[in-house]
Amino acid sequence: MALHPTHITLDGKHIEVETLLRKTSGSYDWEKSWLDFLAEWYNVQDFIEVQTSGSTGAPKTIRLNKTFVAASARRTIRFFNLKENDRVLHCLPSNYIAGKLMIVRALIGKLDLHVVDPSTDFSFLTQESFKFAAMVPNQVGKLLEFVRQPADWNPDFAGTPFGRLEFLLLGGSAIPQNLVKKLQAISTACYSSYAMTETATHIALRKLNGPGASEFYHCLDDIEVELSKAGCLRIKVPGLEKPLQTNDLAELQDKKTFQVLGRADNVIISGGIKFSPEQLEKKLEPYIKQPFMISWLPHEMLGQQLILLVEGNQSAETNQQLQHIFQQQLDKFERPRKIRFISKLPRTLNGKIDRKSVNPS
Repeated sequence: MALHPTHITLDGKHIEVETLLRKTSGSYDWEKSWLDFLAEWYNVQDFIEVQTSGSTGAPKTIRLNKTFVAASARRTIRFFNLKENDRVLHCLPSNYIAGKLMIVRALIGKLDLHVVDPSTDFSFLTQESFKFAAMVPNQVGKLLEFVRQPADWNPDFAGTPFGRLEFLLLGGSAIPQNLVKKLQAISTACYSSYAMTETATHIALRKLNGPGASEFYHCLDDIEVELSKAGCLRIKVPGLEKPLQTNDLAELQDKKTFQVLGRADNVIISGGIKFSPEQLEKKLEPYIKQPFMISWLPHEMLGQQLILLVEGNQSAETNQQLQHIFQQQLDKFERPRKIRFISKLPRTLNGKIDRKSVNPS
């Protein structure tokens, strides 16, 4: 698999990369974005510059060696058994690492790349088939809503609500439990990614539906994990000078298989008991429709007391409903002591709730 092939296949057409590099810009921002990255991939530098998501601190620009990036692309190609001319859908912003990798996979795997606006309504999926696509949860939710419209449906695609899409990779943010539940009814094989910019996107995948569905991630080729003394995941990836230490609390089955429990820097200690807000939120997600998060306030006796922050307007009825959910879904000591309503929860650039910017007081 060549790092810089002379041609790329777009929408079934074999096109010289040099022709695309001569284009000054696309008609839309999303077109310009992927063409800009193509130019960066083919420039004389041996690295690309990418920006971290900002989910664990201020976003920063880092450099990734192109050979390292290509190795990540090849792992994905092997895992999903992608072959030359397989149709793959690129519907992610190309200014982030996940979108960039879709382009690299198409180049070095000689795949048939179909680039669309990330804000598309996915109506074309009622008529077209793809071997592989990567999406964020919000896009998948939009797609699920669209395919409920039978008038737009092609009967040849019966039984496959995502069209003839064989593999779907979800990433970018935590996947809501109600979305995972909906995915159980479709035939497309759906996977969640454990990924970060520093590793040139995902290093491990877990099956979300069908045979093999699991809460545990399994590392891709040549990648292993271990735990630090604090119980946080440490990743060993060929091409990195040293293991990459994360703040993700994890449970290991073996050096290739792990489950993420939450972030160490998010842990709340209340009454001497450690709570992972991510684990509590996972229990509540199927029952609370509004965006929400578990946070804490100082408490004289407990040290930190659990609270629930909910996006929206306060009402006695909503308070009562939430208290009922606490009673049904959480153990006694897991239940938030207070409920606070907030007009808008702060978010990072890629849409994740920004815990560090929340002021619950």
